This record gives sequence, structure tokens and C-alpha cells, in this order.
Amino acid sequence: MITGSHSLTDRMCQWIIQAVNPQASIHSVHKLPGATSSLLYTIILKEGDAEQYLVLREFNNAQWLSEEPDIALHEACSLDMAARTGLPVPNLIAYDTRGEACGTPAILMSHLKGKVVLNPENMQNWLHQLAEVLAHIHKVETDNFSWSYFSYNDIETMDFPEWSQVPEVWKLAISYAKKPHPHYKPCFIHRDYHPANVLWHENKVSGIVDWANACRGPTGIDLGHCRWNLAMLYGITIADEFLAAYKTIAGSSFNYNPYWDILSVIDTLSGAPTVYTGWKDFGITNLTDALMIERTDHYIEDLVNKAKL
Repeated sequence: MITGSHSLTDRMCQWIIQAVNPQASIHSVHKLPGATSSLLYTIILKEGDAEQYLVLREFNNAQWLSEEPDIALHEACSLDMAARTGLPVPNLIAYDTRGEACGTPAILMSHLKGKVVLNPENMQNWLHQLAEVLAHIHKVETDNFSWSYFSYNDIETMDFPEWSQVPEVWKLAISYAKKPHPHYKPCFIHRDYHPANVLWHENKVSGIVDWANACRGPTGIDLGHCRWNLAMLYGITIADEFLAAYKTIAGSSFNYNPYWDILSVIDTLSGAPTVYTGWKDFGITNLTDALMIERTDHYIEDLVNKAKL
């Protein structure tokens, strides 16, 4: 009997067992918190007294699958790329690109020690390690990687957000983002790097997860996406401290340009900003949708000032 929040089909359970150990059985299945665009489960396989911990990612978002039908293959290749370069990522065990074997596009991977930490005891050390791991990702050469960066929103058709209290600032920012992007040397980027995708164990980074959007692209997009998350969670000062840590670690190989920060914020626009549900799952309960709007406006003002527009 499988215990836990079990909602996997018999077909998927059989696929998992065949991929790992045909002699084993699934002991428990538990849904993991924080996932918003797919389903995540931690699974325990047992053979006799031996236990093996796994993580299953089930891609069940119909809109995402219609836009990127190869998303399971994409994440599988990203995990393989990251693992071969020594990054702390889950080991890829199996994947089903179209759901032909298990019924739904899915990724099966190893379970990493650690948990998401959004209330760190030592903020400076926490930020330094976040920056250090990101700089490590950006050192990976990806000349033969099949996926390349693209903007999620069509910048050419964008207008200032109606919910904003500073529409003139947004007009400046959007106009600036429509200009040709600064020259950059493509490298490996996570494309969704933020604190809820980083695991910690004994006050050290133990894993980076959620590699479905990794690609070849500009370092500034990863940095900008993480900075936007930090600004929403803690304010602009913390986002700037993260930038300072990254600059120190990356050294002369990195030249900061606020263009990428501005483009990263614009990439998040799909209606008024709201509190990311994953933050609530990981213990952040002091945020409101009104505060997200206020912080987004303050952040774009700060970036426009940084860009000297």
C-alpha cells in the first residue's frame, strides 16, 4: 500500500519502478510545496529494508505544454549539462518527453538533501552563496546547447501597466528596453534562478532545482530575475547587496548593465503583481499584493535611475 498524498496513476508508478528497480515497490508519495507550473512529488522506493528517495516532476500545465511541448526533454538536457559541470543538481534518472510511457510528460530524478530557506539567519552569507552558485553556473560553456534565450513578453507591443502609480517611469523603462540589447557573450543560464529554487543544508547551498528553462543567454537575465525576486521579498537594498556580491565573485568578466534588470522586470508583467504562492509555502507570510505593487514601482524607479534615463 502506498502512503502519503498519493495521486499517481498505476501507469506512472510502473514507469518509475521500471526506470529504477523492477524489484522495488513504491512505499510513499508526497506532494512537495512551492510548485506552481507543474506537480512535484517526493517518492520513496523500497526493496526489503533498503530505501531510495526520488523526485518526480509531472508537467501538467496544458498552456505550458502547448507552448513548449518538449519541456521534459529540455529539463532533462539541462540537468545533464549542469551535472557534467559539477553543479549541485539532481541526477537525471529517466524522462518521458511526450507522456507515451507514463501518461504525462515527466522527469524522474534523485532527491537532494536540503530545503528552501527564505528567512536566513545570516543574510550576508546567504546572499554571498546565492551569488557564488550563480557565478558558477555562468562559467559553463554551452556552445552546443539546443535552447537559447528569448524574452517572455513582446516588448514591441507593451504599454505601461495600468496598475502602476508611476506610469511615466514605466514608459521610460519600456522605451529603454525596446532599444537593441547590449552585446553579451552567451553562457549557460538557469533562466529561473531565485531563492525558492535553491536548497540549503547545514547553512550551505546543497542544490539548485527547476531547470526546465535553462538556456544559452546573457548573465544579466539570471541576475536580474533573482534581483527582482529579492526586491519583492526583502526590498531594493537586499537586491543591491546580492548584485555587489556577484560583482565581487565574477570579477572583471562581468559588466553590470541595468538594461537586463529592466528587461527582467518587464518579463514578469502579466497583470498586477501578486504574492508568489511559493513564498507562502516556504514561510513568508508578511507580504501582500498591495506591497508587491508598491515594491515593483519602487524597483523600476530605482532601475531607471541606475540607467540614468
